[in-house]
Amino acid sequence: MKPVYKTSDISIFQADCLQLLKGMPSNSIDVIATDPPYFLSNGGISCQNGKMVSVDKGDWDKETTYTMEEFYRIFLTEAKRILKANGTMWIFGTMHNIYTVGYLLKLLDFKILNNITWQKPNPAPNLSKRMFTHSTETILWAKQQKGRQYFNYEAMLTLNNQKQMKDLWMIATPHKWEKKFGKHPTQKPIEIMERIILASTNVNDVILDPFMGSGTTLIAAQRLGRRAVGIELESEFIQMAINRLEDLRK
Repeated sequence: MKPVYKTSDISIFQADCLQLLKGMPSNSIDVIATDPPYFLSNGGISCQNGKMVSVDKGDWDKETTYTMEEFYRIFLTEAKRILKANGTMWIFGTMHNIYTVGYLLKLLDFKILNNITWQKPNPAPNLSKRMFTHSTETILWAKQQKGRQYFNYEAMLTLNNQKQMKDLWMIATPHKWEKKFGKHPTQKPIEIMERIILASTNVNDVILDPFMGSGTTLIAAQRLGRRAVGIELESEFIQMAINRLEDLRK
């Protein structure tokens, strides 16, 4: 399959990643960093800019062809195959899906290196008033069981005022300038993706985001001199990512 966008260091494919991953070469990717569907689109409500809104993100966030466990199992099986022996993987999630992801990682012989808690200082309020406000997401960092991960300890030390960086990251949700070309419903801040990439890759390493969305992983990779591949099914989000990348190149 030909990419819909390509430069010397960035490629974007429009496809169902579960199908495209099967055709990718084994042992070809240094790091996978991605935010897969959480399957939260169930007709519930949330709060956005002080207004009650639906939590539904789109058909891509609903269990249709596969159950959540089936979907993640297929994805993680292919991810394991295409990762290099010393490659690692970062996966975002919440309480709704991360325990399934963690269970499958162990089942597929991955070793979880860290359980990062991303705390948002500006979370949406809980409208039901029947539980605590959800203000965190989890990021699992995992490696092949026998692999040896790369960790840029010195860079993380520098970012954290010469103190060891802990597994609790206080980072705000995306700023307005990050949404210049539109807003993805689960968009991640560039700051968090740059930290992930800086921590676990070297210049010119290849990073894959199979659930690319609006391209934040690719933006962060380009800013840090890495190569990246993005896979996304929705045309709207692909165009958003291309606009962001072209704006950065200018």
